[in-house]
Amino acid sequence: MNVEYFISNRISLKAERTFSKLIVRIAIAGVMLSLAVMILSLAIIKGFKTEIQDKVRGFVGDVQIYRFDLNGSFEKSPFIANDTTINGLKNNPQIASFYPFTTKPAIIVANGEVEGVNYKGIDSTYNWAYIKKHLVSGNVIDFSDSTKGAQQILISEYTAKRLMLKTGDSFVMHFVQNPPRKRKLTIVGIYKIGIENIDKGFVIGDISLIRRLNNWQAEETGGIEVRIKDFKLLKTVADDVYSNLELRLKSRSVEESTPEIFTWLSLLDVNTKVLIILMLIVGVINMITALLIMILERTNMIGILKAMGMKNSSIRKIFLYNAIYLVGIGLFLGNILGLGLCFLQQYTHLFKLEQTNYYLDYVPIEVHFSDVLLLNLATVVICTLVLIVPSMLVSRISPLKAIRFK
Repeated sequence: MNVEYFISNRISLKAERTFSKLIVRIAIAGVMLSLAVMILSLAIIKGFKTEIQDKVRGFVGDVQIYRFDLNGSFEKSPFIANDTTINGLKNNPQIASFYPFTTKPAIIVANGEVEGVNYKGIDSTYNWAYIKKHLVSGNVIDFSDSTKGAQQILISEYTAKRLMLKTGDSFVMHFVQNPPRKRKLTIVGIYKIGIENIDKGFVIGDISLIRRLNNWQAEETGGIEVRIKDFKLLKTVADDVYSNLELRLKSRSVEESTPEIFTWLSLLDVNTKVLIILMLIVGVINMITALLIMILERTNMIGILKAMGMKNSSIRKIFLYNAIYLVGIGLFLGNILGLGLCFLQQYTHLFKLEQTNYYLDYVPIEVHFSDVLLLNLATVVICTLVLIVPSMLVSRISPLKAIRFK
């Protein structure tokens, strides 16, 4: 029979207490809130990173391939990828898809308003899954009819409101070149990505229109967008893509093309680490306070146990068992609170954000149970190790004085 564990059960939370009852409850509440905040912090930060990464990746791809030259404008120089480049992309098991694209600066004139945009041209191989998720109205371009598809366009909700346009409306787009050329286009869909630079700066149309305007060959393109299967392998795949390119081409990853967004996301990791450390400190301090008060409250019992021959190490185990029991209650309640709030937000989007500042209109949540398990284990281990020090107070208590203590 484990005597220390038996005595610990008898003086646990169920036992009658005097002045320590409130402190014990505060300690449990401190552990509960600390764990709940840590779970929420990790879930929110991971949700932010995933959602914003997906927004940027969905529109510009994971890796972009261009012609290697000194052209720094939005309109890239044309090229036709050779077999070395195409086979390198096809044979890479980490690449999900790739497709040609090009961009061309243009001006929309509609309802007496003028708006400058970049026309992004794509073809029938383009993966519409991401854009369809962000369609506000309408549909995507129909490439089954090449003539009809070249006259269709998708614009952002921002541009639509700015120019007072809706799905089905037509307008004249002036393409910037010498001499300038214009085309009448019909809106088939309106999307809302939520990233200001994209919503304000781009429209999506048929790449064949740009080829005709620029007098390009049928296979010429301004670039190739590559989508990968696992974003965690971005650097590795981007290096592989670059190493298999022909000499006249270059490539860059989405992290290199939009460094301001990914730098901001990396800073969020630092904030999360600081918050987790602070919450652990709060929980540990609460438990240390509770343990010291429990020891002082049971001074008389400690004296009797010492007089009966119990060792200091055994008495310390009694209070450590008791403290771990309280930590366990705090963890149980903290998991219920933290995961409960996570699932509530995940399914209801109750808490909203200002999209112009955060790129999202709600607080995103991404729960990984491995993270929750690690947070629970870390809290138990750290609290147990730290509580060993205050438990040493037991060895300083004199049996004679302790028995007289009231």
